[in-house]
Amino acid sequence: MESTQEKPAESSSPVPGSEEPADLARDPDVLSPKESEGCARPLETAPKKLCGYLSKFGGKGPIRGWKSRWFFYDERKCHLYYSRTAQDANPLDSIDLSSAVFDCKADAEEGTFEIKTPSRIITLKAATKQAMLYWLQQLQMKRWEFHNSPPAPPAVPDAALAGNGPALRLELEQEEAELEEFLCPVKTPPGLVGMAAALQPAPAMPLALQNISLKHLGTEIQNTMYNIRGNKQTQGTGHRPPGEDSPPSEEPQREEQPSPADLSAPGEPLPRLSCLQRLRKDPADSLKPTPKSSLTANLIQKAKRQSNTFPLFTEGLTRNRTAQEKVLALEQQVLMLTKELKAQKELVKILHKALEAAQQEKRVSSAYLAAAEDKDRLELVRHKVRQIAELGRRVEALEQERESLVQAASLREQEVQELRQHVQLLMDKNEAKQQVICKLSEKVTQDFMHPPRQPPAPPDAADRDLLSQQEKMEHLKDDMEAYRTQNRFLNSEIHQVTKIWRKVAEKEKALLMKCAYLQAKNCQVESKYLAGLRRLQEAVGVEAGECSELLRQLIQEALQWEASEASADSVVLSPISEYDEYGFLTVPNYEVEDLRLLAKIQALEVHSHHLLAHEAVEQPLRERWAALGELAPSPEIKQLLRAGVPSEHRPRVWKWLVRLRVQHLQGPGRYQELLSRGQACKHPAARQIELDLNRTFPSNKHFTCPASSFPDRLRRVLLAFSWQNPAIGYCQGLNRLAAIALLVLDEEESAFWCLVAIVETIMPADYYSKTLLASQVDQRVLQDLLSEKLPKLMAHLGQRRVDLSFITFNWLLVVFADSLISNILLQVWDAFLYEGTKVVFRYALAIFKYNEEEILRLQDGLEIYQYLRFFTKTICDSRKLMNIAFNDMNPFPKKQLRQLRMAHRERLEAELHELEQLKAKYLETRAAQGPAVPEGCTSEDEGEAEP
Repeated sequence: MESTQEKPAESSSPVPGSEEPADLARDPDVLSPKESEGCARPLETAPKKLCGYLSKFGGKGPIRGWKSRWFFYDERKCHLYYSRTAQDANPLDSIDLSSAVFDCKADAEEGTFEIKTPSRIITLKAATKQAMLYWLQQLQMKRWEFHNSPPAPPAVPDAALAGNGPALRLELEQEEAELEEFLCPVKTPPGLVGMAAALQPAPAMPLALQNISLKHLGTEIQNTMYNIRGNKQTQGTGHRPPGEDSPPSEEPQREEQPSPADLSAPGEPLPRLSCLQRLRKDPADSLKPTPKSSLTANLIQKAKRQSNTFPLFTEGLTRNRTAQEKVLALEQQVLMLTKELKAQKELVKILHKALEAAQQEKRVSSAYLAAAEDKDRLELVRHKVRQIAELGRRVEALEQERESLVQAASLREQEVQELRQHVQLLMDKNEAKQQVICKLSEKVTQDFMHPPRQPPAPPDAADRDLLSQQEKMEHLKDDMEAYRTQNRFLNSEIHQVTKIWRKVAEKEKALLMKCAYLQAKNCQVESKYLAGLRRLQEAVGVEAGECSELLRQLIQEALQWEASEASADSVVLSPISEYDEYGFLTVPNYEVEDLRLLAKIQALEVHSHHLLAHEAVEQPLRERWAALGELAPSPEIKQLLRAGVPSEHRPRVWKWLVRLRVQHLQGPGRYQELLSRGQACKHPAARQIELDLNRTFPSNKHFTCPASSFPDRLRRVLLAFSWQNPAIGYCQGLNRLAAIALLVLDEEESAFWCLVAIVETIMPADYYSKTLLASQVDQRVLQDLLSEKLPKLMAHLGQRRVDLSFITFNWLLVVFADSLISNILLQVWDAFLYEGTKVVFRYALAIFKYNEEEILRLQDGLEIYQYLRFFTKTICDSRKLMNIAFNDMNPFPKKQLRQLRMAHRERLEAELHELEQLKAKYLETRAAQGPAVPEGCTSEDEGEAEP
């Protein structure tokens, strides 16, 4: 972050083709390629890398504590690798910073901070507070650069890189400016981070064994062997003639060095390059020309071996190294290797102890197996039993000690809570007195800066008290500054993490929308494919045997494709399940192959419409329903009900609609009273109810499964209604009305009152009577409305003598319960329960309008009847059907509906009265004629009298 303060006003443009990291491009200490060409880089001009020594808290058992580790950041993977020293060839482990957050606590030890990943929490400690803040700021910026840098393709043209570079740099500079509002850039702590930290010896630990990582013991051994081999090579090549001390020019030396390899995962073998050397490598060095002289090549090889032997020195310092510096470096390496050897010896002692315990156990087992008599074996077993008993007593003692420690810990916890409360009170008190303390501090400071000119007097109690107060005040100022720093850093961390989270959430939402759109397009393509197969099959006919067989196989594979595809791919966004949420079959299993194909096409189209309308229509509708509080009749509720109620809100809305209709009929315990009456006395309609139970929705799993409770619940609802309304008792069709209410409301009593609301308050009187008078009237009303709204269709049907009442009578009687697919059916019921029968007529007209073109293409009356049997199941777009019903069919006043009903009711009653008169007249005529028998015939009575 120091680059934001020391950035020069004008930076030299990079050489084309050079590949420099983004953070080096902003570094003022790095020379441009033109300035550095042909000369060695000194230490202060080396590229600055994010690396340095930190203490990591970890380990288990007696070696748990702080361990010194060398940390270095990998730009490509956004990983923070760490090893024991800067000279180690293999890193011990890494920390993924792409999804990590950072935290520092003011009350923790100085320099301590945390890196929190989804899988673990890593506690680190820097040498100073400034170094801690520098690490935190740099890690924040590295994480932001990783999340905002576009993914690098295998080969990107230079023009594309040049176009993306300024935008990315501008975005990163904008992020730096935003972070500066929270926490000012921290200057680079000298000697604690970067390449300068690698030249310093590793921080000494109290115990050499404590710094060993037993978790990564294999990597530790590899690094130790690498350092020992490097030391041996140093001793073998350390004494040279004076002429060999000075290496050749820098450019050939850098040419011979191998290019840096990618950091592998912890535990994998790496090339013999230390972590420090990998950080120092310049990727542009491989572009220099190779030396031609063999003598120069030999010198280069010697210089390279010497550089690998002394990893503490950079390439820029190798030519100026003196004999005294070599001796100091060797002494440092000898000291370091001595400490490592001591640690390895302690580790060997621990392993020897474990080996001795295992050998002792083996000897005891061998003695038991080698014993000649059972007495000896019994004695060995008794000895083991005594040892086990002794260990059991020790375990009990330790358990008691643990319980006492737990009690003590609980007491300590209570004391800590009390102390925290006390500290909170003190902090409040200090905050109240802060202004007074500041004024006193200013006055005391002025007195110390300008003391009165008088002979010094011995300090008394008041002076000592003032000094103690001054010292406390300084401590409080330090604490306040620490909390301010912590607050500023945490604000910046929250700001950055929130931005990253929002960006990831937007990407996820965009991907989900794209996936839903692609799946909807896939469903459309499938439906078109199946429709094409069906038309091709009809066109080919039965004459071409091979073609028809091929078409049959293709259709069979298309019908079975979804199941095999679902088993092959377990990750599907929104598959077409076998049943919908209310238990209806999504793809009906018809016996006729053509009908099964049509059902498959219809299911794919329904799924496609649902996916395409989810984000644009359904999601805003769900949000509007969720924002509604208490429900009350209003124009807004009317429009929302016409658009359809989301499934999660439908039970609550339907209960409210039913309560509006039957609140004058409901009474406490009314449903239970009717059930008890049905148990005491059998209703005459009970037999018909039992017959209709098995015929209720045969395509719904809730009514066809033997273990389901829905048939028994439906039986109780229908029997209770037969006692509630004895004038009707039971009529065919009531079972489907009650079943729909039971599927949505899932409560017997709520379904019962929903059935009462439909029969007694919404539908006209005599709608479900024995004569079905009102149902016949509505059929004539529908014929008039069709002639008014769709005259061309009615003329076409009239010419073919098609009577629509054979199809539409069941629509109005059960409110489309057997006709429409479940999602459109329930949308119709949402508006029907609020507005009444007007909705049924609107949707009946809309259904014919939706399929008008298909019906007009049919010319045969029998073919029209066959099409009208199942054409309602082919309606897939619920939004289109709703727009036709409530927009295209306007005006549709209730007054017109009432007038048509009154006129047709009078006409129908007159026809029925005339029919009754004809019937009575016929019966009178037959009675007057008497039971006359033609000549030559005998009556039944005479036949029975004969023997």
